[in-house]
Formats: sequence, C-alpha cells, structure tokens
Amino acid sequence: MQTNSTITVRQATPDDAGALITVLVEAFLDGPVADWLVPDRNDRRAVYSRYFELIFKHGLRHGRVDTTSDLSAIAIWYSRDEAPLAGAPDHYYEVEKATGKYAPKFLLLDAIFETHHPLAPHDYLAYVAVDPRHQGRGVGSALLATAHQTLDGVNRAAYLEASNARNRDLYLRLGYRQGAPIHLPTQGPLIWRMWRGQPTDGTPAPFPTDLLPRRRPL
Repeated sequence: MQTNSTITVRQATPDDAGALITVLVEAFLDGPVADWLVPDRNDRRAVYSRYFELIFKHGLRHGRVDTTSDLSAIAIWYSRDEAPLAGAPDHYYEVEKATGKYAPKFLLLDAIFETHHPLAPHDYLAYVAVDPRHQGRGVGSALLATAHQTLDGVNRAAYLEASNARNRDLYLRLGYRQGAPIHLPTQGPLIWRMWRGQPTDGTPAPFPTDLLPRRRPL
C-alpha cells in the first residue's frame, strides 16, 4: 500500500469486484469508443457490466489491479515483454458470451490493439478509470503516479492507448509521448498510442521510432 499526497493506493482484491466493476462501467459508458462498440446506448450498460466483470477478473489473474482506498479509481496493468500476453484458451468465448451481438467489434478492437502493440519490454496500462463523481480531483493522476514511481525504480517503460484527445493531453502531461495513432474502421474514432520511456536528458523519451505498427505471426 502506498500513499500519494492524500490518496492511498493499494492492490485490488476479489472483494472489490462490485465497486470497481461499477467504476469501469460508469467511466467508460460514454465516449467515442463506447459509441463505436455498442451504438445502442440502451444495451450498453448491461453489455459493459458483463464485459468489465470479465476484464476485472482477468486483470486479477494475469496482471496487476491498482485501486484507491475509497475504491474511486482502478488501473489494470500487464507486464509485456517480447511475446504477447498469453490469454486463456477460452478468452474469445468469454468475450462473445459477455458482449453478445456486439462481440465482433470487441474482438476486432482487441486484435487491432495487439497488431499495433510495441514489442519492446514494458508495462501495459490496459484500463484506467475514475468514478465520474471523483473526476477532476487528481485521483487518476495520483493512481498512475504510484505506478510510474515503481516503473522508474526498475527503469521500465509504460504503454497505453488513449481513447480521446483530453486523455491524450493528460498522458502527455504525465510524461508520455504520442506515437502513430490508430483509426478504428467502419467510421470509428482515433486512438492515440502513448509511450512513457525513461528520460535520457531530463525530458520524456520520444515514442520509439522502431516501434512501428506491425503484425505478429499467429
């Protein structure tokens, strides 16, 4: 457990599921990616509730899930090295079961993100969410600052995809640099690829030029 200013950060547990799944649902319920994934907003909350239950449990099993003492925010991290993160054999079935008729978009998004994922070793911030009632208070920045401090201590980079320009600008302020964006198909929104490397001259490292979009062998 670590304290950043007045915000205490700790590892999430299965007992936190109800509160943190709700945070994920509410934080991601509206926005360009949500509109693209589940155009019918009447369906979206139920679909997201099932989907983020799956995502939360997957994060606990295969990654690291950070939260705050008041459960107002969540960050799901995965350690990535040369090879892609190994998913459970039934992952695609679980996504299909959770998202129903919207599964093709969810699976397509996963595939696009994986195709454009950097190959260099790093920690991957797959999801970060703040309860809308607590947004604008620095909770998300404090949550990430704790993780960044740990990464800096072992000279490790971080990578994420930003789903809107406001979030992209926040990550730029936190030391990330922007790479080539991804334009989702079928009139989908832009996704900004963000890389936080270790500074070499007191300034944030640029997005590596050798980490261009490429397809890994199946």
